[in-house]
Amino acid sequence: MAAGPVVSLARALEALDVGGAADKINLIPQDFFAELCEQIIQHLNHKVPGINTVELCQRLQTSGIEVNVGDLAKITNIVSFLFSTAARSSLSTEELSAALGSTVNTLPKHAVQVIRHVWSEQGKSVAVSENQRSMTTVGQFVDIKWKLGVAMSSDTCRSLKYPYVAVTLKVADPSGQITNKCFEMTVPQFKNFFRQFKEMAAVLETV
Repeated sequence: MAAGPVVSLARALEALDVGGAADKINLIPQDFFAELCEQIIQHLNHKVPGINTVELCQRLQTSGIEVNVGDLAKITNIVSFLFSTAARSSLSTEELSAALGSTVNTLPKHAVQVIRHVWSEQGKSVAVSENQRSMTTVGQFVDIKWKLGVAMSSDTCRSLKYPYVAVTLKVADPSGQITNKCFEMTVPQFKNFFRQFKEMAAVLETV
């Protein structure tokens, strides 16, 4: 057994305060937690750009589970770190379980069972090379939305009546969490931005 990596992973999990997240993980149904783990595996394999914790949190809250976006984001970070570190260290399912068992405040049993199962079934597919890790150090573009509006007033002018464009960029950060970046532009600024955006997209399609 790779004792060194197992111990290092266990210590890192302690630093991430796994015990502090255990209570929230305990609230999440086993099938939902399995879905989250599988999405994280897909993200590490670059099959999906990220995990939309806002959408997942809304689904949980609709089911009456008291978990906020911050809680779910922390859980996502912990599981993502767990899987990516296990992949880099080529840990077996038993070694991963040993690392989880070595933490002072262990995860709920149903969560450990899910992690073991997902890693046993899909762990070998997580190929985290040096190039892949460098790719995940920057945000990934997911989607763009925009709408045209007219500003009617401001703090300095009562009646502006000029058109503007509200832009929302959906981006997956390095941890895989999807967030929205919102900003406003004048129409000429947006035309220039959109032209550059299309040129960049065309270049990326040829890569």
